[in-house]
Amino acid sequence: MKTVENCAWSRANEKLSRYHDTEWGVPLHDDHLLFEHLMLEVMQCGLNWNMMLQKREIFHQCFDHFDFDRIAAYTEEDIARIMAVPGMIRSRRKIEAVIHNARCYQAIRRSFGSFDAYLWAFTDGNMLVYRGHPQGVMPLRNGLSDRISADLRKRGFKFVGPVTVYSFLQAVGLVNDHYETCPRFHEVMANHPVRYEEPDNE
Repeated sequence: MKTVENCAWSRANEKLSRYHDTEWGVPLHDDHLLFEHLMLEVMQCGLNWNMMLQKREIFHQCFDHFDFDRIAAYTEEDIARIMAVPGMIRSRRKIEAVIHNARCYQAIRRSFGSFDAYLWAFTDGNMLVYRGHPQGVMPLRNGLSDRISADLRKRGFKFVGPVTVYSFLQAVGLVNDHYETCPRFHEVMANHPVRYEEPDNE
């Protein structure tokens, strides 16, 4: 009989546990939330996810709750304001990247109708489950994240390398990387199209 327990990484603290149990891996189709998750991954580059969760409310304060239309209109004054917020990650390059990416995000929405339509077209609307991943054999990047990363960068996005994009795909449910022993493995697949595939490590 298999032991039923949440993914090991989620048991480090309460915020990680709550994030795992309520958000991570749930298929997202809301453009506002997709932008938030993508920008959280952008801010994470070189850091760790626990820090992102601890600072999430600060990010909301700094970036108008990730309203991409407002962020796209930010000026130098907004950058200075954000840099001065206590507890904020003071990386001017990342702050500028979020603003720049908001404008690129708008462009994708104009071209495809929504970022949701653009993103999920890469999997034909399916959540993907790769053989071996539910047993913990998963990469830091794969062929899918390579392709999406390349396309986003072609469209001007910054700080969206294949590793960052793979983490994003896990977070928003394009890839189900919950462990098979985790109750969330089956819960996040409920009422959503799922496709089982061989590992995409090209």
